[in-house]
Amino acid sequence: MGTQYYIYYGIIYLFVFLFGATVGSFLNVCIYRLPKEESLIKRNSHCMSCGTEIKRRDLIPIVSWCLLKGKCRACGAKISPRYTVVEALNALVWIFVAYKTNVLMHPVNFLLTAVIFSALIVVFFMDWDTQLISTYVCIFIAVIAVIYIILNHEEYDIPIYSHIVGAFIVSVPLLLIELLSKGRAMGRGDVYLMAACGLFLGIQGVLVALAVALVTGSIAGIIIKHYTSKSAFAFGPWLSLGVAVGALYGDVIGEWYLNFTGLNDTEEMIEEMLLRIF
Repeated sequence: MGTQYYIYYGIIYLFVFLFGATVGSFLNVCIYRLPKEESLIKRNSHCMSCGTEIKRRDLIPIVSWCLLKGKCRACGAKISPRYTVVEALNALVWIFVAYKTNVLMHPVNFLLTAVIFSALIVVFFMDWDTQLISTYVCIFIAVIAVIYIILNHEEYDIPIYSHIVGAFIVSVPLLLIELLSKGRAMGRGDVYLMAACGLFLGIQGVLVALAVALVTGSIAGIIIKHYTSKSAFAFGPWLSLGVAVGALYGDVIGEWYLNFTGLNDTEEMIEEMLLRIF
């Protein structure tokens, strides 16, 4: 591979990073306004302390916060570094997704997957702050999932039944837990999230997502209880993390588990039964 090849890819990834950071700036708006049911477009960004509208020159993702040293230009109040963290995180996530999906060969798949990952970032921070997951975000993920399935079904021979069952195989048990515990053990937002993400991931991917969420959530719960003495904590961030892992590595982890446990034949029997149904 020549120098031109690396330069070309470098330019592509630079644009992906910049666009991802710009989208990350909008994610901050979603994280702050969705729990308050405020409009995402009607009011311009403003300082949380003095209410002064932020000028365009101070809205450059990542850069503006660094140039202003994390302070409002008008009143000097501190601006949380998390705004920049979200912008940088989304930019880096988009680059990683671009690499995993081969953005040049599959640009549409990259964009759809990257957008879902951005939605997961909104879920992560919104649920962390408020223990609420926006239904609108879940619907958005479901719509993107449907578009993804339609565009890829014939070209990649993706079985539709896997996505349909994936929407219910995790969300239904979570719904039962939510109903039986009357919302104390599980929130309805978690149910909607896994229904939407299961539609995107399919059976194997959503099961991997749940497994990762249970492990990471359990560890986080132990740490949180140790330092705060509180048993209740947001599960959405760990479901989001699990979905991200399931989307990128669900097939690999799933195949490894089936080979390790010797359940390959069982999976084939289930697939044959589902094909007859659908």
